[in-house]
This record gives sequence, C-alpha cells and structure tokens, in this order.
Amino acid sequence: MHFKKDGFDGQRAIVIPRIILNKLCSNDEGIGNAYLTDIGYYPKAKLHKRKRAQGAEQNILIYCVEGKGSATINGVKLKVSAGDFLTIPHGVTHSYEASKESPWTIYWCHFKGKQTDALLKLLLLRTDSYKSSVKLLPERIELFDRLYYSLEQGYSVENLTYINLLLLQYLGSFIFSERLTTGMPDKYGDLFEKSIAYMQDNVDQGLTLAELAGSVNLSVSHYSAVFKKKTGFSPIEYFNHLKIQKACQYLQFTQMRIAEIALTVGIEDQFYFSRLFTKTMGYGPREYRENRYSLDKPTQ
Repeated sequence: MHFKKDGFDGQRAIVIPRIILNKLCSNDEGIGNAYLTDIGYYPKAKLHKRKRAQGAEQNILIYCVEGKGSATINGVKLKVSAGDFLTIPHGVTHSYEASKESPWTIYWCHFKGKQTDALLKLLLLRTDSYKSSVKLLPERIELFDRLYYSLEQGYSVENLTYINLLLLQYLGSFIFSERLTTGMPDKYGDLFEKSIAYMQDNVDQGLTLAELAGSVNLSVSHYSAVFKKKTGFSPIEYFNHLKIQKACQYLQFTQMRIAEIALTVGIEDQFYFSRLFTKTMGYGPREYRENRYSLDKPTQ
C-alpha cells in the first residue's frame, strides 16, 4: 500500500511564506504569541499518512469530521473518528494516517507562539490525552472557513492580526466549545478589501499599478501611498504575494509544469517567476514541489 502526501479531490491548503512569518508574525507584539503557519482541508483523504520522528516546528490541530484514522503521538496509539480532534505540540514525535477502509475528512492547521503553547498545555491538562472530542457543529467549520477565506486576502499586518485573533477563537472552539461565533467577513467592506478582491479575481493577469489604482477609482500616487500604509507592501508586491500563494497550490496539488504555472498566475517569464518565488518563499518552485514535506519549514 503506497501512501501519498497530497492530491485529494476538493482539497484546500495555504502555506504562509517564511518571509511573511519572519517579517510580520514571529516578532510582532500583536501577532507573535499566536499565529498560523499552514492551514488546509483534506476530504476523504485516501492513503493520507505523515510521520515526523522529530516532531514538527509548529503545534498541530487535526479535526476529523468524517471517516476514520489513527495516530501515534509520543508513543501513545489513538483511534480517530468523526468528532475527534488531535492536538500535537511542537517537537513531539508523531505519526498519523487515514483509515484504508473509511479515509478521514480533516480540517488541519499548524500554528506557533507562546499563547498557543499554553492553550495546548491547558487542553492536555484537562483531557490527559492528545485526542479529544467535540460535537460536530457547523459554527466550527464556519470559523475555519473564515480563517481560510481571510488568509486568501493576503498578508497585510492588519489582516494577519485579524487572522490570528480568529485562530485563537478557532482553538477556543475546541477548548471551550460552547463559545462559538458565526458570520463571514464582508469581502467588499471598503476600498482596500475591494482592491484585494480585484487582485484575487485577476491573479492570472499581469495588472499594472495604474489598473490596480483604477479598480478603486484612485490616483496611482494616492492609491500606492494608502496601500503601502495599510499593508506594509506596495500594491505590486502584494499582488505578487497572492500570485505566489496560488502558485504554491498548483505546485502542491497538480502536475503542471513550472512554466505552465507561471503563465497561469500571469507571469510570462518563467525565470522571473522562479526568482520571485524564491525571494518570497525562501526556496525555488522545483525545490518546493520535490521537498514539500521534508524542508525545515511549516508542513502538513
């Protein structure tokens, strides 16, 4: 039986670039104590399996909503079914896999920070187990979707701060399951959000600064100044971050050639794409694809 690392129909996953984690998350007073590094959803993940003898750099939460699986965490063997969730502290040896007969559907995330460390310790003290159970409530999935949707909006400090507040709320929904909230963020709430939405809708295009400014009816100079103040990045830098985010998904979940991926995210020059990818992610697209689960970086 050959297990696979990805490739499940309907899957979703985002890996936040290391340059973003280092620049905006790990040392930020408002974010550094609790921040996401990876997030994803694997439906009916047949042949899904992971083994980390040295543990992961991040804390991990895996929430099973359908099917079955199993895990061995710090030498403790666990059976997992719908409604169960696993919490794996960073540095703890572990392995897990989907059931061959009834493969699990899981929502997962990796996260770091002293506050998240403390929350996992609290949960372990309360349950005395790396596995716990919660009711299968739509509100919890809505929280996950809010996290994922918001992360798709990019990597401004404001957005990352909001995301990591949502992360605490999401973690709290497992520890204090009665305190769930609902609701989706408004994609078109203001000019800034409209601009991000326009970038997402046209991530396959090579938009100019003038076109980006025109999408929200602002002059180039005013738009650039406001955008940089709001996000910490120029509009084109931010747009490129979204392109690389999308490229990571193509690299992880498809067999498309790198040149094809570059064109799909609106970059005609494959060599420029590779340089941009390396600058953003810290390693090249080929290395990302070939070593996705062995690199010293956030993994799932």
